[in-house]
Amino acid sequence: MARYPDPASRSAVLFERAQAVLPGGNSRQSVYRAPYPIYIRSAKGALVTDVDGVERTDFLNNFTSLIHGHAHGEVMRVVAEQLPLGSCYAGPTEAEIMLAELLCERLPSADRVRFANSGTEAVMMAIKAARAHTGRPKIAKSEGAYHGTYDYAEVSEGVGPQAWSAGDPSAVAGARGTPDGVLKDVVVMPFNDAAAAERILTPEAGKLAAIVIDPLPNRCGLMAASREYLTFLRDFAERHGIVLIYDEVISFRIGYHGAQGVFGVLPDLTALGKIIGGGFPVGAVAGREAIMAVFDPRASDVALPHAGTFNANPITMVAGLATMRLLDETRIAALNALGEKTREALRAAMTEAGVSGQVTGAGSLFRLYLNDRPLKDYRSAFVDADEKARMARLSRYFLNRGFMLAPYGMGNLSTAIDEADIARLATVLRDGLRALQRNTDDEEFGPDLNSGASTHG
Repeated sequence: MARYPDPASRSAVLFERAQAVLPGGNSRQSVYRAPYPIYIRSAKGALVTDVDGVERTDFLNNFTSLIHGHAHGEVMRVVAEQLPLGSCYAGPTEAEIMLAELLCERLPSADRVRFANSGTEAVMMAIKAARAHTGRPKIAKSEGAYHGTYDYAEVSEGVGPQAWSAGDPSAVAGARGTPDGVLKDVVVMPFNDAAAAERILTPEAGKLAAIVIDPLPNRCGLMAASREYLTFLRDFAERHGIVLIYDEVISFRIGYHGAQGVFGVLPDLTALGKIIGGGFPVGAVAGREAIMAVFDPRASDVALPHAGTFNANPITMVAGLATMRLLDETRIAALNALGEKTREALRAAMTEAGVSGQVTGAGSLFRLYLNDRPLKDYRSAFVDADEKARMARLSRYFLNRGFMLAPYGMGNLSTAIDEADIARLATVLRDGLRALQRNTDDEEFGPDLNSGASTHG
């Protein structure tokens, strides 16, 4: 059994040092947890080793970005071959073409691809492309959905009950200091409610450049969008000349042709990231040729200038290409089958523990909830303070028994995970839930502190 938190640990010492030079001690809110984050020394396959030498099985995979686990041999081989040739150039490479060809082959809605360096950039550039193509200013998005940290994309992404009105959702700033003009240009609708979406979007249709939707949003319970909802958005966008954007930064992993291939409703543009970079920084916009033409530098008056020092750098391109080639149809099918076994095993563990809970997700993604109410949208999936505190204790229980999941209960599989790992995870969940029911002391869970961790990926 590991011990977290431990004020004498190397992680605790490093965090104390970090606070002198980094605001809050780090550069990424999602990896922070109170009283200190766990510092990593190395990782291989499904195992992560922290700076105190503690090994944990990784069911987090850098928030879904490592589809083959850590330091996969083939990915490391192609990176090692590229490094002596240079890590970045002021010029394109053939690997960029090859990865773009692969993505266009797999995404049924994509004719062209444009690379960037993060999922946030991918969503931002997709929104800007929609504006450049339509000449309109506004976008629409689902309440609660996380699409990165672009001002417009983060509107109403984490609003609590205190901001909910009795009626339709309103635009709420995601960060202090957000200009009022940003809020005026974002229309917010409930997730998975076609009738409400139609009522809200119709008066704004002539000003909307884009509708941005995550077909499997983590913040909305990791529940899939209904076919009715997606079909309505597709039809509405076509009728009114609006660009439909899918954020598949996370959900692209659930099918060989992405979530859009699974659900059978196609967007105009798709934002990608995470797994397509093979463990290196990446983002991409993929979509219809007519819209993607706004990026074309051959035009006498380029509609949407887009540069980036590390866009399509050769390290990311060769790593991403190797990763995606390994992730063929057979491997995705096997991984998704293992994902279903995982969800079933975790549900069985909840039943054995006598706890009313649920496990959501699709493909190789899962999320734990310590409630049994119906989940359909952001508000129904919102976790109150009591459940958040219990999940934080459960998260520490996992850490101290050798597992890494998100502090709020989200996990995912890599191809390095096997059925034995899943069985052990389910056993620890059962035992942890029983310990929660006994309301045992801090020796089993660590001190009751606010986890301080966000749900960003």
